[in-house]
Amino acid sequence: MTPRLTDPEQLKELLGIPFTPEQTACITAPPAPQVIVAGAGSGKTTVMAARVVWLVGTGQVAPEQVLGLTFTNKAAGELSERVRKALVAAGVTDPDPDPGPAAADPDQAPGEPQISTYHAFAGRLLKEHGLRIGLEPGARLLADATRFQLAARVLRGSPGPFPALTRSFADLVADLLALDGELAEHLVPAERLRAHDRELLAALEGARLTNADLRKVPETARARLELLELVGGYRAEKRKRDLLDFGDQIALSAELARSRPEVGRILREQFAVVLLDEYQDTSVAQRLLLSGLFGGGTGHAVTAVGDPCQAIYGWRGASVANLDDFPQHFPFADGSPARRFALSENRRSGGRLLDLANGLAVELRERHEGVEALRPAPGAERDGVVRCALLPTHAEELEWLADSLAHLVRTGTRPGDIAVLCRTAADFAQIQGALVRRDLPVEVVGLSGLLHLPEIADLVAVCEVLQDPAANASLVRLLIGPRWRIGPRDLALLGRRARTLVPYGSAGGDPERRLAEAVEGTDPAETVSLADALDTFLAADAPGTPQDGLPFSAEARVRFARLAAELRDLRRSLADPLMDVLHRVLAVTGLEVELSASPHALAARRRETLSHFMDVAAGFAAVDGETTLLAFLGFLRTAAQYEKGLDSSLPGGEDTVKVLTAHKSKGLEWDVVAVPGLVERTFPSEQSRDSWTAQAKVLPHALRGDADTLPDVGAWDAKGMGAFKAAMKEHQRIEELRLGYVTFTRPRSLLLGSGHWWGPSQKKPRGPSAFLDALRAHCEAGHGEIEAWAAPPEEDAENPALQEDETDRSWPLPLDPDSLARRRAAADAVLAHLERLESGATTGTGAPVLPEPEPEPAYDPDWPPPPSDDEDHDAYAPEPAPHEDEHLADPHAWEALPTARPEAVTGAEAYEGDRAPHEDEQFAGRGAWDA
Repeated sequence: MTPRLTDPEQLKELLGIPFTPEQTACITAPPAPQVIVAGAGSGKTTVMAARVVWLVGTGQVAPEQVLGLTFTNKAAGELSERVRKALVAAGVTDPDPDPGPAAADPDQAPGEPQISTYHAFAGRLLKEHGLRIGLEPGARLLADATRFQLAARVLRGSPGPFPALTRSFADLVADLLALDGELAEHLVPAERLRAHDRELLAALEGARLTNADLRKVPETARARLELLELVGGYRAEKRKRDLLDFGDQIALSAELARSRPEVGRILREQFAVVLLDEYQDTSVAQRLLLSGLFGGGTGHAVTAVGDPCQAIYGWRGASVANLDDFPQHFPFADGSPARRFALSENRRSGGRLLDLANGLAVELRERHEGVEALRPAPGAERDGVVRCALLPTHAEELEWLADSLAHLVRTGTRPGDIAVLCRTAADFAQIQGALVRRDLPVEVVGLSGLLHLPEIADLVAVCEVLQDPAANASLVRLLIGPRWRIGPRDLALLGRRARTLVPYGSAGGDPERRLAEAVEGTDPAETVSLADALDTFLAADAPGTPQDGLPFSAEARVRFARLAAELRDLRRSLADPLMDVLHRVLAVTGLEVELSASPHALAARRRETLSHFMDVAAGFAAVDGETTLLAFLGFLRTAAQYEKGLDSSLPGGEDTVKVLTAHKSKGLEWDVVAVPGLVERTFPSEQSRDSWTAQAKVLPHALRGDADTLPDVGAWDAKGMGAFKAAMKEHQRIEELRLGYVTFTRPRSLLLGSGHWWGPSQKKPRGPSAFLDALRAHCEAGHGEIEAWAAPPEEDAENPALQEDETDRSWPLPLDPDSLARRRAAADAVLAHLERLESGATTGTGAPVLPEPEPEPAYDPDWPPPPSDDEDHDAYAPEPAPHEDEHLADPHAWEALPTARPEAVTGAEAYEGDRAPHEDEQFAGRGAWDA
């Protein structure tokens, strides 16, 4: 091509960007293997686009010889748009793609760079070259949702037996897919995993397993061997149907790249320059694919861009070692390592915010070569403010957060420039409610966030009870909710009855009797089920009904029977299509009606989230037209736990405050970022990653492609296992440090951080985490403001949220007397009208004789008269049940429901003693659910 650029200054002028010397060095480097360690906010996308323009504009490559790969469609679209606009600005390509009659030679017109996601590139590679390894080009891609459909079908049709697999069906579906994915991500043949676990079991036969952690290892190995059989069945089913999933795409592409060198030669001739974005998030299989095509001593011009300090996806297969070891994986033709560049000038955040981030990342910079501390843009050294607060209680923290954001909006900040980033989605419902009560528009981002909102949690709870009679926690949620309003005494009695229905449950705490029952061959599937106990109220006089004499209240008996009948009726439709099942649940439970009946702004948001969830369900694609509730529940469970590729939703473009998890914030930025929940054991989290010694779905570290970066068990004794757990804990600490670094580099001008002492249901105080302490020290150094800092509670202090006199903690929930009075009046009017019809004369056919219609009145311009103040304008409602508080009298009452799913109460022991009458019972011990 004819050179159009000869000097970097021309590039700056054409693109209108004052590149820093660091950026200019990366952009103008000769075509050769190189890695750019790009710090947060350092303009990596801009640099990649400008590098394409420089190489094309200087005539070194043609536009169509450039390949760019990134992770998401959004990132690929953004990079492609920037490159296209930059090439047009440089005069390389024509802004009008339609060549007119005066065009010189359309056949010689320059093409466009190919920019796509890693998975799309792998799919295209298999389509063009898959026959070289025996893969038909017509293989169909299996989406995440349909993976669950197919896995559920395989699991349901497997003959077994699988005695070591004791988890629920939905959990086993997720475990099957997780193990299949890990095998694919690390290119581990099933035979190799089988041999490893058999060798492990043989080695453990002679070992002294002195503690529970050690005894768990052989159980896990046996379960993994059985799960591996299911993985084999799942893979056979995929082959039979000519299906591939994303893991298969990458694994087969890596096999193709490593076993067929001619494919690499073809690709290197086609693409003279390759750009790899977010390289720290690539998996081992992706690295082997890319190095097999463009590395391995070929000296090809590959530029990888990433930041090891932002490698936050190790829990889902990413390996930060890929970025660290890039110079060795992609060396020059003479064997020398690739060059390493750095971008460290942050043009997003003010200097005072960067001081905080740099302080957190000191340890990360020591671990990774080429990482430099971030520095602000010239003139922004004193920009950026941190405000932190430590409040006495969780409720007060959320009120402080909502008040702070409401003040910002009132003083001119756009809601769309604000984000609330949480470590988990557990507080999404309360945060959303607090913001909406202040008339702030809110958007909850992500499926896992939706699942924590009460309206969605209620719908999913009903589905879980329908599918699994042992889903006690979900049934408890329904029983204690505002619709059924079962008090703790009757709930505990229901648990006692459920225990009497299980033969071995009567053994209680007698270990000898329980051992004897186990030896006798008691069916382990016979578990305590509150749903079974509920069914006993359908026919109290039927043979076989327990005559336990438990003193249930009369109201509870009626409600138990009605709920049991409702669930029995809904179970008849489980074979129907998924959307029919969900709509039927909404209609029968009245959830959708209750939301529609309320004009409150929060209820309007609830309706929006319910519609969004139904859209997710509608998009849950089927295999061969079959969509099962089982597979859908497994899909939701995995999304809630990991969001492992299941939820690619990003914040919308609406002018709303965004509420999302810290993991989903990577790559995004806002003027204002609020980070609540900076308390001990929460953020940073102390919850360890799933261990291969205790979870069958996890691949043993020794088999992983990044085994050198992970701890492993040195000896099968208590000391060795203790050292392994400590090393895993340290590994988790570093992962949380990276997540904190990502979180605190999202704001442009203001960071709000907060915590609390007393959680919503904890019996022990929490207190500030290391992150909140760092924010406080930063503010004390003159870089921000400490708006509140509550003193630690006294040693014998109790959580005020658990005090009996807290009116907002009453249980069952209090009724709205005005709403109840209006509904009763409407019901009385309907009853009176029905009585008049029934008592009227009838014709010979039995039809009621309707009164003669009154003559139509003359037109009156003042009719209808204005309503009086005491007139009831509510729509007529059906007759209330004999217990008027059975139905939701207050459409907003259920907003106070706890969104966490408590463990089932299966015995009345916790509630022994005299209790208040059923309708007036108050739940004073919400902390009991905190287990």
